[in-house]
Amino acid sequence: MSYSSRREFLKSTFTAACTAGLTGGLAESLAAAPAVSSPTAANPAPLAIKKGLVYDMLPRSLSHANRFKLARDSGFDVVQAPTTPDEHVAEELKNAAAAVNIRIDSVMNMDHWQYPLSSDDPAVVEKSLAGMRTSLQNAKLWGSDAVLLVPAVVNPHTSYRDAWTRSQNQIRKLLPLAEELKIVIAIEEVWNKFLLSPLEMLKYIGDFESPWIKAWFDVGNVVLYGYPQDWIRTLGKSISNVHLKDFKRKENGYAWVNLGDGDVDWPAVRQAFVDIGYSGSAIAELEGGSEAYLRDVSHRIDHLLLGRT
Repeated sequence: MSYSSRREFLKSTFTAACTAGLTGGLAESLAAAPAVSSPTAANPAPLAIKKGLVYDMLPRSLSHANRFKLARDSGFDVVQAPTTPDEHVAEELKNAAAAVNIRIDSVMNMDHWQYPLSSDDPAVVEKSLAGMRTSLQNAKLWGSDAVLLVPAVVNPHTSYRDAWTRSQNQIRKLLPLAEELKIVIAIEEVWNKFLLSPLEMLKYIGDFESPWIKAWFDVGNVVLYGYPQDWIRTLGKSISNVHLKDFKRKENGYAWVNLGDGDVDWPAVRQAFVDIGYSGSAIAELEGGSEAYLRDVSHRIDHLLLGRT
Protein backbone atom coordinates (compact mmCIF):
# COMPACT_ATOMS: atom_id res chain seq x y z
CA MET A 1 0.00 0.00 0.00
CA SER A 2 1.36 3.44 -0.94
CA TYR A 3 1.76 6.14 1.68
CA SER A 4 -1.26 8.00 0.32
CA SER A 5 -3.32 4.79 0.41
CA ARG A 6 -2.19 4.19 3.98
CA ARG A 7 -3.40 7.66 4.89
CA GLU A 8 -6.69 7.10 3.05
CA PHE A 9 -7.27 3.98 5.15
CA LEU A 10 -6.92 6.01 8.32
CA LYS A 11 -8.98 8.91 7.01
CA SER A 12 -11.82 6.59 6.01
CA THR A 13 -12.61 6.07 9.70
CA PHE A 14 -12.92 9.80 10.25
CA THR A 15 -15.59 12.36 9.40
CA ALA A 16 -13.08 15.12 8.69
CA ALA A 17 -10.27 15.36 6.16
CA CYS A 18 -6.56 15.43 6.92
CA THR A 19 -4.85 18.78 7.16
CA ALA A 20 -1.17 19.68 7.47
CA GLY A 21 -0.92 23.46 7.40
CA LEU A 22 1.96 25.85 7.84
CA THR A 23 -0.02 28.22 10.00
CA GLY A 24 -1.57 27.94 13.43
CA GLY A 25 -0.81 28.65 17.05
CA LEU A 26 2.50 26.85 16.93
CA ALA A 27 3.89 29.06 14.17
CA GLU A 28 3.57 32.09 16.43
CA SER A 29 5.11 30.30 19.39
CA LEU A 30 8.05 29.17 17.25
CA ALA A 31 8.76 32.74 16.22
CA ALA A 32 8.71 33.87 19.85
CA ALA A 33 10.57 30.87 21.28
CA PRO A 34 13.67 31.82 23.30
CA ALA A 35 17.08 30.40 22.45
CA VAL A 36 18.04 27.27 24.36
CA SER A 37 20.94 27.87 26.71
CA SER A 38 21.45 25.52 29.64
CA PRO A 39 19.06 22.64 30.38
CA THR A 40 16.15 23.69 32.60
CA ALA A 41 12.49 22.76 32.86
CA ALA A 42 11.78 25.52 30.34
CA ASN A 43 14.83 24.82 28.18
CA PRO A 44 15.51 21.06 28.26
CA ALA A 45 18.70 19.52 26.95
CA PRO A 46 18.53 18.41 23.30
CA LEU A 47 17.64 14.76 22.73
CA ALA A 48 19.94 12.46 20.76
CA ILE A 49 17.14 11.48 18.36
CA LYS A 50 17.67 11.44 14.60
CA LYS A 51 15.10 13.54 12.76
CA GLY A 52 13.50 12.03 9.66
CA LEU A 53 10.57 11.96 7.29
CA VAL A 54 8.83 9.42 5.07
CA TYR A 55 10.05 9.49 1.47
CA ASP A 56 6.60 10.24 0.07
CA MET A 57 6.57 13.63 1.81
CA LEU A 58 9.14 14.75 -0.80
CA PRO A 59 7.80 16.07 -4.14
CA ARG A 60 7.36 13.28 -6.66
CA SER A 61 8.14 15.68 -9.50
CA LEU A 62 11.81 15.62 -8.41
CA SER A 63 14.39 12.96 -9.20
CA HIS A 64 15.46 10.58 -6.44
CA ALA A 65 18.69 12.53 -6.08
CA ASN A 66 16.90 15.85 -5.70
CA ARG A 67 14.31 14.43 -3.31
CA PHE A 68 17.05 13.25 -0.94
CA LYS A 69 18.88 16.56 -1.34
CA LEU A 70 15.71 18.43 -0.42
CA ALA A 71 15.32 16.28 2.70
CA ARG A 72 18.89 17.02 3.72
CA ASP A 73 18.58 20.76 2.96
CA SER A 74 15.34 20.92 4.98
CA GLY A 75 17.16 19.71 8.09
CA PHE A 76 16.42 15.98 8.16
CA ASP A 77 18.99 13.33 9.07
CA VAL A 78 17.22 10.17 7.87
CA VAL A 79 14.49 8.99 5.52
CA GLN A 80 12.06 6.08 5.65
CA ALA A 81 11.76 4.62 2.15
CA PRO A 82 9.01 2.34 0.81
CA THR A 83 9.45 -1.27 -0.28
CA THR A 84 11.13 -1.20 -3.69
CA PRO A 85 10.93 -4.50 -5.64
CA ASP A 86 12.82 -3.14 -8.67
CA GLU A 87 16.50 -3.82 -7.96
CA HIS A 88 17.68 -1.01 -10.23
CA VAL A 89 15.45 1.55 -8.50
CA ALA A 90 16.55 0.25 -5.09
CA GLU A 91 20.20 0.73 -6.11
CA GLU A 92 19.40 4.21 -7.40
CA LEU A 93 17.83 5.13 -4.05
CA LYS A 94 20.89 3.85 -2.23
CA ASN A 95 23.28 5.89 -4.36
CA ALA A 96 21.12 9.03 -4.30
CA ALA A 97 20.96 9.02 -0.50
CA ALA A 98 24.69 8.37 -0.15
CA ALA A 99 25.51 11.24 -2.52
CA VAL A 100 23.98 13.82 -0.18
CA ASN A 101 24.99 12.09 3.06
CA ILE A 102 21.50 11.23 4.25
CA ARG A 103 20.63 7.79 5.57
CA ILE A 104 17.74 5.51 4.66
CA ASP A 105 17.30 4.23 8.19
CA SER A 106 14.16 2.14 7.74
CA VAL A 107 11.73 0.62 5.26
CA MET A 108 7.96 0.99 5.19
CA ASN A 109 6.63 -2.40 4.12
CA MET A 110 3.95 -1.90 1.47
CA ASP A 111 1.95 -5.15 1.23
CA HIS A 112 0.59 -5.71 4.73
CA TRP A 113 -2.71 -3.87 4.22
CA GLN A 114 -3.78 -5.40 0.93
CA TYR A 115 -2.29 -8.78 1.82
CA PRO A 116 -2.45 -9.13 5.62
CA LEU A 117 -0.56 -11.89 7.40
CA SER A 118 -3.76 -12.60 9.33
CA SER A 119 -5.68 -13.71 6.23
CA ASP A 120 -7.02 -17.26 6.00
CA ASP A 121 -6.10 -17.32 2.31
CA PRO A 122 -2.65 -18.93 1.80
CA ALA A 123 -2.13 -17.02 -1.46
CA VAL A 124 -2.74 -13.69 0.29
CA VAL A 125 -0.38 -14.62 3.12
CA GLU A 126 2.35 -15.67 0.69
CA LYS A 127 2.13 -12.30 -1.08
CA SER A 128 2.48 -10.61 2.30
CA LEU A 129 5.50 -12.74 3.22
CA ALA A 130 7.09 -12.03 -0.16
CA GLY A 131 6.63 -8.30 0.37
CA MET A 132 8.30 -8.52 3.76
CA ARG A 133 11.21 -10.51 2.34
CA THR A 134 11.70 -7.81 -0.29
CA SER A 135 11.51 -5.14 2.40
CA LEU A 136 14.14 -6.93 4.51
CA GLN A 137 16.45 -7.22 1.50
CA ASN A 138 15.90 -3.52 0.74
CA ALA A 139 16.86 -2.71 4.31
CA LYS A 140 20.07 -4.71 3.99
CA LEU A 141 20.99 -3.00 0.70
CA TRP A 142 20.31 0.47 2.10
CA GLY A 143 22.05 -0.08 5.42
CA SER A 144 18.77 0.34 7.30
CA ASP A 145 18.01 -0.98 10.78
CA ALA A 146 14.32 -1.83 10.61
CA VAL A 147 11.29 -2.70 8.49
CA LEU A 148 7.88 -1.44 9.62
CA LEU A 149 5.20 -4.12 9.67
CA VAL A 150 1.47 -3.88 10.33
CA PRO A 151 1.08 -7.45 11.60
CA ALA A 152 -2.63 -8.12 11.15
CA VAL A 153 -6.04 -6.68 10.35
CA VAL A 154 -9.14 -7.53 12.38
CA ASN A 155 -12.33 -7.42 10.29
CA PRO A 156 -15.68 -9.21 10.02
CA HIS A 157 -13.88 -12.21 8.51
CA THR A 158 -10.87 -12.32 10.87
CA SER A 159 -11.38 -12.53 14.62
CA TYR A 160 -9.03 -10.89 17.09
CA ARG A 161 -7.79 -14.29 18.27
CA ASP A 162 -7.15 -15.48 14.72
CA ALA A 163 -5.37 -12.23 13.86
CA TRP A 164 -3.06 -12.79 16.83
CA THR A 165 -2.20 -16.44 16.23
CA ARG A 166 -2.04 -16.33 12.44
CA SER A 167 0.17 -13.24 12.28
CA GLN A 168 2.56 -14.53 14.93
CA ASN A 169 2.90 -17.84 13.10
CA GLN A 170 3.76 -16.05 9.86
CA ILE A 171 6.17 -13.60 11.46
CA ARG A 172 8.07 -16.53 12.93
CA LYS A 173 8.69 -17.68 9.34
CA LEU A 174 10.40 -14.32 8.69
CA LEU A 175 12.58 -14.38 11.78
CA PRO A 176 15.43 -16.47 10.32
CA LEU A 177 15.89 -13.95 7.49
CA ALA A 178 15.66 -10.99 9.87
CA GLU A 179 18.28 -12.61 12.10
CA GLU A 180 20.54 -13.40 9.13
CA LEU A 181 20.34 -9.84 7.77
CA LYS A 182 20.34 -8.28 11.25
CA ILE A 183 17.22 -6.21 10.50
CA VAL A 184 14.53 -5.52 13.09
CA ILE A 185 10.91 -6.28 12.21
CA ALA A 186 9.16 -3.34 13.88
CA ILE A 187 5.46 -3.86 14.68
CA GLU A 188 3.35 -0.70 14.36
CA GLU A 189 0.11 0.12 16.16
CA VAL A 190 -2.41 1.45 13.64
CA TRP A 191 -6.17 1.61 13.21
CA ASN A 192 -6.47 -2.06 12.30
CA LYS A 193 -8.60 -2.92 15.38
CA PHE A 194 -5.61 -4.85 16.74
CA LEU A 195 -3.11 -4.32 19.58
CA LEU A 196 -5.32 -1.69 21.19
CA SER A 197 -3.31 -1.17 24.39
CA PRO A 198 0.40 -0.84 25.19
CA LEU A 199 0.27 -3.81 27.55
CA GLU A 200 -1.17 -5.98 24.80
CA MET A 201 1.40 -4.77 22.28
CA LEU A 202 4.20 -5.46 24.75
CA LYS A 203 2.95 -9.04 25.22
CA TYR A 204 2.56 -9.60 21.48
CA ILE A 205 6.17 -8.57 20.89
CA GLY A 206 7.45 -10.39 23.96
CA ASP A 207 5.93 -13.67 22.78
CA PHE A 208 8.61 -13.89 20.08
CA GLU A 209 11.47 -13.75 22.60
CA SER A 210 13.65 -12.25 19.87
CA PRO A 211 15.72 -9.06 19.69
CA TRP A 212 14.67 -8.82 16.03
CA ILE A 213 11.00 -8.15 16.84
CA LYS A 214 10.36 -4.72 18.34
CA ALA A 215 7.77 -1.93 18.33
CA TRP A 216 7.38 0.88 15.83
CA PHE A 217 5.51 3.47 17.89
CA ASP A 218 3.32 6.09 16.19
CA VAL A 219 2.66 9.08 18.44
CA GLY A 220 -0.50 10.22 16.65
CA ASN A 221 -2.18 6.86 16.14
CA VAL A 222 -3.08 6.30 19.80
CA VAL A 223 -4.52 9.73 20.69
CA LEU A 224 -8.10 8.66 19.94
CA TYR A 225 -8.03 5.91 22.58
CA GLY A 226 -4.99 6.50 24.77
CA TYR A 227 -2.05 8.69 25.73
CA PRO A 228 1.19 8.55 23.73
CA GLN A 229 3.33 9.20 26.81
CA ASP A 230 1.75 6.19 28.56
CA TRP A 231 2.42 3.96 25.55
CA ILE A 232 6.03 5.14 25.36
CA ARG A 233 6.75 4.37 29.01
CA THR A 234 4.99 1.00 28.83
CA LEU A 235 6.70 -0.15 25.64
CA GLY A 236 10.02 1.25 26.86
CA LYS A 237 13.10 -0.39 25.38
CA SER A 238 10.99 -2.44 22.98
CA ILE A 239 10.56 0.72 20.84
CA SER A 240 12.99 0.67 17.92
CA ASN A 241 11.51 3.45 15.76
CA VAL A 242 8.96 6.26 15.98
CA HIS A 243 6.48 7.99 13.68
CA LEU A 244 5.44 11.57 14.39
CA LYS A 245 1.90 12.72 13.63
CA ASP A 246 -0.61 14.96 15.41
CA PHE A 247 -4.33 14.51 15.81
CA LYS A 248 -7.10 17.01 16.51
CA ARG A 249 -10.52 16.27 17.97
CA LYS A 250 -13.17 18.54 16.45
CA GLU A 251 -16.82 19.23 17.15
CA ASN A 252 -17.80 17.54 13.88
CA GLY A 253 -15.18 14.79 13.89
CA TYR A 254 -11.42 14.56 13.79
CA ALA A 255 -8.46 15.52 11.62
CA TRP A 256 -4.80 14.84 11.13
CA VAL A 257 -2.97 18.13 11.57
CA ASN A 258 0.57 19.46 11.50
CA LEU A 259 2.79 18.76 14.50
CA GLY A 260 1.86 20.99 17.42
CA ASP A 261 -1.58 21.91 16.05
CA GLY A 262 -3.40 18.94 17.56
CA ASP A 263 -4.10 17.23 20.87
CA VAL A 264 -0.74 15.52 21.40
CA ASP A 265 0.83 16.67 24.69
CA TRP A 266 4.30 17.20 23.25
CA PRO A 267 6.06 18.12 26.52
CA ALA A 268 4.73 14.91 28.07
CA VAL A 269 5.75 12.90 25.00
CA ARG A 270 9.21 14.40 25.07
CA GLN A 271 9.62 13.60 28.76
CA ALA A 272 8.50 10.03 28.19
CA PHE A 273 11.20 9.58 25.55
CA VAL A 274 13.71 11.03 28.01
CA ASP A 275 12.52 8.62 30.70
CA ILE A 276 13.06 5.53 28.55
CA GLY A 277 16.35 6.79 27.12
CA TYR A 278 15.14 6.65 23.53
CA SER A 279 17.85 7.56 21.00
CA GLY A 280 16.57 6.14 17.71
CA SER A 281 14.91 8.05 14.88
CA ALA A 282 11.70 10.05 14.85
CA ILE A 283 10.12 10.03 11.38
CA ALA A 284 7.50 12.62 10.40
CA GLU A 285 4.59 10.95 8.61
CA LEU A 286 2.58 13.87 7.26
CA GLU A 287 1.30 15.22 3.97
CA GLY A 288 4.02 16.26 1.55
CA GLY A 289 4.77 19.79 0.44
CA SER A 290 7.24 22.45 -0.62
CA GLU A 291 10.67 23.15 0.80
CA ALA A 292 9.21 25.90 3.00
CA TYR A 293 6.67 23.43 4.40
CA LEU A 294 9.31 20.75 5.00
CA ARG A 295 11.56 23.25 6.78
CA ASP A 296 8.61 24.19 8.96
CA VAL A 297 8.01 20.53 9.84
CA SER A 298 11.71 20.16 10.65
CA HIS A 299 11.58 23.24 12.90
CA ARG A 300 8.48 21.92 14.67
CA ILE A 301 10.25 18.66 15.49
CA ASP A 302 13.20 20.63 16.85
CA HIS A 303 10.93 22.76 19.00
CA LEU A 304 8.43 20.15 20.18
CA LEU A 305 10.58 17.08 20.63
CA LEU A 306 14.29 17.60 20.32
CA GLY A 307 14.84 20.72 22.44
CA ARG A 308 16.63 22.58 19.64
CA THR A 309 16.16 25.98 18.07
